[in-house]
Amino acid sequence: MYENLKFEVKNKIALITISRPQAMNALNMDVLNELYAAFTEVETNEEIRSAILTGEGKAFVAGADIAEMNSFDAIEGRNMMITGHRLMNYMESIEKPIIAAVNGFALGGGCELAMACDIRIASEKAKFGQPEVNLGIIPGFGGTQRLPRLVGKSMGKYLIMTAEMITADEAYRIGLVEKMVPPEELLATAEKIAKTIMSKAPIAVAAAKTVINNGYGLDMKTASVMEIEAFTAPFASQDKTEGMTAFLEKRQTKFQKK
Repeated sequence: MYENLKFEVKNKIALITISRPQAMNALNMDVLNELYAAFTEVETNEEIRSAILTGEGKAFVAGADIAEMNSFDAIEGRNMMITGHRLMNYMESIEKPIIAAVNGFALGGGCELAMACDIRIASEKAKFGQPEVNLGIIPGFGGTQRLPRLVGKSMGKYLIMTAEMITADEAYRIGLVEKMVPPEELLATAEKIAKTIMSKAPIAVAAAKTVINNGYGLDMKTASVMEIEAFTAPFASQDKTEGMTAFLEKRQTKFQKK
């Protein structure tokens, strides 16, 4: 089904592996479109409850495919950026959690792809950066917006304007990734986190992701109204009854599986 991805489902978790090791998993138009199709499968397949995204070989994604982009004119470049934004905005809109297991280089479009995931787990060997200004361009898949929101405006400017490549340890220190683990523990850690989230009330998890993404950046008054509205669906669900009853009865919850 996919030429540039490996897609497998185990224990209701979709493992999506970008597989262009000969090109350090660089993002070209084909990869972007295949990723969109893969995450469409994640969203629509009821047997899938979360996803882990990683890369094959030494890179998570070493960037956009410069060999392809080098021949682009302004219109073609714009179309690629629109395709990338379409993918990454879609990833954020999916109610199911997406975890990036960053195994190696996450540069340029690779860093932007990781930032579009809900949670980022990094191998101790991972490297992060937005090197676009070295190439005479700027981040074009959301990097100028997501990076400052994750690490702060000034640090975002620093990383983008200097094009500095940072270690996993530094990425963890500044809040770009949530956990850093030995390489051999990367996928197991990502799977453990996915299973932890999947053990919670599905409706509540979906509502939380949606309201966080949609409310972030809004003024507090508007975001608070959004939270109140988002609270309604879980509060009216069977999961709310089960969760509170189980708490009072001091037993394990048995949530409905979405």
